[in-house]
Parts: sequence; C-alpha cells; structure tokens
Amino acid sequence: MNRIDNLQPSLSAILLLACPDRRGLVSRLAHFIFEHGGNILDLDEHVDAGSGMFFIRVSWSMDGFSIPASDLEEVFRPLGREFQARWSIHTAETRERVALFVSKYDHCLQEILWRHRTGEFQIDIPLIISNHPDLGPLAHHYGIAFHVYPITSENKLDQEQRELELLRAHRIDTVVLARYMQVLSDRFVDAMPERVINIHHSFLPAFSGGNPYRQAFERGVKIIGATSHYVTAELDEGPIIEQDIVRISHKDTLPDLVRKGRDLERLVLARALSRHVEHRVLVNGRKTIVFE
Repeated sequence: MNRIDNLQPSLSAILLLACPDRRGLVSRLAHFIFEHGGNILDLDEHVDAGSGMFFIRVSWSMDGFSIPASDLEEVFRPLGREFQARWSIHTAETRERVALFVSKYDHCLQEILWRHRTGEFQIDIPLIISNHPDLGPLAHHYGIAFHVYPITSENKLDQEQRELELLRAHRIDTVVLARYMQVLSDRFVDAMPERVINIHHSFLPAFSGGNPYRQAFERGVKIIGATSHYVTAELDEGPIIEQDIVRISHKDTLPDLVRKGRDLERLVLARALSRHVEHRVLVNGRKTIVFE
C-alpha cells in the first residue's frame, strides 16, 4: 500500500519581486519560468495604486528546470535589471538560520523553540543571545548555545559589535527579538536591514512608559493587542508584519491582562517569523506586503 507521507517533496524555488508597475509583468515572469521548464506552484501579486509599485511572490517546481539552483540569481539578473526591481530568489528547502535575542521573559522564546522542535519552522537556530543569564537552562534543554552579553550604557556599542561578529560567524540570516528588553543601536539595525523582527504590545488607546498593562487595566480598556514588525532606527515604528487583538472584560484582573497579552505576543511573533522565513513579506516603504 502506498503511503503519501513517505513521498519526498520536490525542490522548488521562490521569487519575491517589487518594481514599478507596467503592463505584462506577470506574463514575462511566467514565461521566464516556462521557457526554462518550470511549473508554477503558487503565484500571488499586488499593485499598490498609491505608489504605482508592483509586488509578486511566485514559487515553481525545480523538477526538470534547466537552470541549476546555484545559477538562478545570475540568470535572472538581466530581467530584474530591466524591470528596475528589488528581488530575491530562494529555494524553499533552504533553511533560514535564525538567532533569538531574549532577556528574562520566556513566553515568546518557549513558543518559538516548541514550534521549531515540532517541525513547524523550517529553520536552524544555532544560538540564543541574552543580556541576562536567566534563560540559559531553557536554551540548554533544547540543546542550543546560549551567549550572555550584559549591556550597560557604557559597553553597549562594544557588546553589540561582539554580537554582530558572532552572528556573522554563524551565518545568521534573521534575528528575532523574543522580548529582548534592549533598544538596538542604529549601527546594529543598519547591519541587518529587514532581517530583525521584534514583538511588542499594542494597546488601544496606547500607553507609553512603565507598567503598560497596569495603565491599561486602570483605564478599563476593552481591547489589547500585539504587533510584530521589522526593526528600524525609529523605535517600534518599523514595517508591520503581523498583528492581533483580544477582548478585555470588566471581569478581567491585571494578571488576566498580562496573561492575555503574553498569549498574543507569542502567537503574533510566531506567525510573523513563519511569514518571514517562508519568504512571504515584501517591504513597501513603512508598510509591508504579506502574501498569504
């Protein structure tokens, strides 16, 4: 008896592309894939009327494709240049290398490590970086190297330089701030543009400063939320990848708000990471195009 779960998935490629809109773009891209023997598996495109920009994500089977995966970027480059495009090509089976940054809260870290262990994320996590030693035992439980870089105002830039060197040594593609309670310097952010993902609460109305959950509780809010976004030089203002909200009742206590908020944070961050590593996100200025 044949078992479907024993079938090996075929190699596939993914193109993410953004360029000024014009007629025939989808046709030209589909023809590029066709003329080299590819079969399109999924295609999603969008035109932003305000900016006049065209965005597309297309994946295709590499079975019988005449261009080796190693040569794809070089062969596609003239077409990308003709379109004046920002683009990237990925093989779906290539695993992103992700580093997790944490402080003392463990809920987002637990969520990502659990989903990774179950095989939900097709990623490698070579290391976890923290400014505190508290979550070292959790990293050890999952067999992941744990590095501590205490941060002060005096040593911040030096420590970040050491962190960046470690990331380069491990060929890290993406950094996830899983409740890392430090503001990254502009130098760090510039070294990894659109490759650092953050999570934070988002209250309606918004509360800044300390103890935001207490502020929200005392104000009697009816909705709280969480936002995951790419990190930019503007604090918590980067292009948004994923958001969600939950209702709050007058019966909810302050611990209830904290619990609901943390549940949202871990789920929203996990969804954002999934979309990023599946190459479903294109940045359009301060916004994102997220292909489902």
